[in-house]
Amino acid sequence: MTSALVRFFDFALNGTNFRREMIAGVTTFATMSYIIFVNPAILSAAGMDFGAVMVATCVASAIGTLLMALLANYPIALAPGMGINAYFAFSVCQGLGIPWQTALAGVFFSGSAFILLAFFRFREKIISSIPDSLKNAIAIGIGLLIAFVGLKEGGIIASHPATFVRLASLREPIALLTLFGLLLTAILLARRVVGALLIGIVVTTLGALILGLVKFQGVFSFPPSVTPTFLKLDLQSALSLGFVTIILVFFFVDLFDTVGTLVGVGEQAGFLRNGQLPRGGRALMADAIATTVGAVCGTSTVVAYIESASGVAEGGRTGFANLVTAALFIFALFLSPLAQMIGGGIAVGNEIYHPITAPALIIVGSMMVQNVLHIDWKDFTEAIPAFLTLIGMPLTFSIADGMALGFISYPIVKLAAGRGREVSLAVYILMVVFLLRYLFFEV
Repeated sequence: MTSALVRFFDFALNGTNFRREMIAGVTTFATMSYIIFVNPAILSAAGMDFGAVMVATCVASAIGTLLMALLANYPIALAPGMGINAYFAFSVCQGLGIPWQTALAGVFFSGSAFILLAFFRFREKIISSIPDSLKNAIAIGIGLLIAFVGLKEGGIIASHPATFVRLASLREPIALLTLFGLLLTAILLARRVVGALLIGIVVTTLGALILGLVKFQGVFSFPPSVTPTFLKLDLQSALSLGFVTIILVFFFVDLFDTVGTLVGVGEQAGFLRNGQLPRGGRALMADAIATTVGAVCGTSTVVAYIESASGVAEGGRTGFANLVTAALFIFALFLSPLAQMIGGGIAVGNEIYHPITAPALIIVGSMMVQNVLHIDWKDFTEAIPAFLTLIGMPLTFSIADGMALGFISYPIVKLAAGRGREVSLAVYILMVVFLLRYLFFEV
């Protein structure tokens, strides 16, 4: 059995061994396992059952991570993506009033499209046709949006009739706990502590217990039932023409997020060959299948996780590390009491806050904003559409509207500057799609 695994994952060619791969798999899980608590906390805001979403999160993560190992032999783990889950819950479900069953169907269709396009190599063509400035702006905008959500969920900011938002009272226990968790996690990251986000969540949970904000409910139990979300997709409602832009957002965020992670981690690990990632199509297929499976189980879009870089830093070079990470996600199914305590939320009057997981949202948001360095701010035909994209997402509380501002303005500004030939056909088509959406459909 051992020799078969060594041959299958080709340890010799990749210069690795069992010990390194085991450590890498555990390290990757430690750095990304916060999603087990954070994702149910976010999606429960859309009315979804917390326990069922936790199970769906673990199952989709395990399946996606395992598929990445078996199909592509890369130590790159997958799980429901941060940012797109906030878009699902707060923009689509709360903002637009769309039932979560319909939103899940949208995720399913985006994943299905991802799979179908693999046979025509359209995914690679789409990636190359979208300007880098808009790709980076989308990542930045998502980062700003989820940081905004984190500040709100942590009781740091509050609504105001005159100024829209304001600084909330920082003397309240909820805000103080959020600030404590934020500062602690920032210090751990600055000192390059492995699993900084998870450690921050654990210590903040202890603080919440001391303050009496949460009650200890145990650690282990049988997994919650997934029935409340399993196969609850409303496929018919998601087929309406007005919903097409929502599906496009799910599709493009998944595509850009996963490709960016594959390239970033691949470069760190030395996987790239002449700027290309070998078996890249297989890696994208693993992500697409995991997204469709996740939608069926009851969670938002699954993406490749940049936290996989921590496992690579520990020497992970093959998919065997992913086998370890996937196994740990399955084990996490039996930690539902802990997950409920950490991510279940704290009621204050009519409001529900999440000060334990809010710091993770803010920190992840700050990480995504670093893409601002890759935009050419001196070229106004690139800078203005990028700015409209990244600022539009948090201010409209919608990834879709932010993307629309970018894809509509980019061709127009380029044409006005006499540089219309620099715009790909795909971007012109997207401009038309978004314009039709605002002209003729409410969603």
